[in-house]
Amino acid sequence: MILNTGARTDTVQYFSDWLFRRFKEGYVCARNPLFPNKVIRYELSPEKIDAVLFCSKNYAPALSRLHEITDKYRTYFHYTVTAYGKDVEPGVPSVDESIKTLAELSRTVGRQRVAWRYDPVLLTQKYTVERHLETFAYMAEKLAPHIDRCIFSFVEMYKKLETNMPELIPLTERDRETLAKGLGAVAQKYGIYLQTCGTDCDYSRYGIHVSGCATLEILGGANGCEFKDIKHKGMRAGCHCIESRDIGAYDTCLNGCKYCYANKSPQKARENYRLHDPASPLLLGHLEKDDVLICGDQRSFLRSSARQASIFDGGAL
Repeated sequence: MILNTGARTDTVQYFSDWLFRRFKEGYVCARNPLFPNKVIRYELSPEKIDAVLFCSKNYAPALSRLHEITDKYRTYFHYTVTAYGKDVEPGVPSVDESIKTLAELSRTVGRQRVAWRYDPVLLTQKYTVERHLETFAYMAEKLAPHIDRCIFSFVEMYKKLETNMPELIPLTERDRETLAKGLGAVAQKYGIYLQTCGTDCDYSRYGIHVSGCATLEILGGANGCEFKDIKHKGMRAGCHCIESRDIGAYDTCLNGCKYCYANKSPQKARENYRLHDPASPLLLGHLEKDDVLICGDQRSFLRSSARQASIFDGGAL
């Protein structure tokens, strides 16, 4: 099973004490977003978890303790660093702070396990095509020595954005082409493997690869292990990733990003945050008497030889 810690919220930045406690106690619970009274329990022993996926906009709160997980589990880290300031991402550190933290993360876990996410790419009167290309080039020069690859995607124009970000300017096909061409040229200049995420559009003519951002090929290459040859179903339309199990909760991230798909509103996230108990097996709230507890499906994607090899003797790393 692939364990995902950061698709629904920025667990690393705001709930890292809870996360490390869950690994120490050896299990975690997650509510089904569609049927809240159904709670899924996952065992967190290294034998049950093929790899742990992280995604955050600030790893600083967890850096000193990451070894508690990386010493025992296969891992991969997505680090989102964009061109936006506090007007769009209120709870996110500055570009230079993020670059510094990403470099430290890379030294801690190894550059082969770190992907820089430059997404979503969106346009406003302030964040123009030209500004994106200038900022991306500034970041790329500094981040190239510390990353396995860079992943980008264009913003999805879902209905929530009409309310949360009315200043958004819809991307035209010409905008996408100009951005893809420019990002691709910068990536080639600095030797960065650049790929798309969440789309079937082909920008290979600009040196951009089409792939999922969390595939078994990526995880295997980063951790020196072999996975089965399994078709990747994806997590949504245009997604080419391997399926994973998320242990977070929607409407809990305090970053306040205006384009966020995981929060109804920043106010709702702040209200829910008060319900967080680091000692609970659930990220939000506690188990209730009417909850139906279900054991999660934890089938392995690893080849038999990789499962038999111990992560402690170097067989899986």
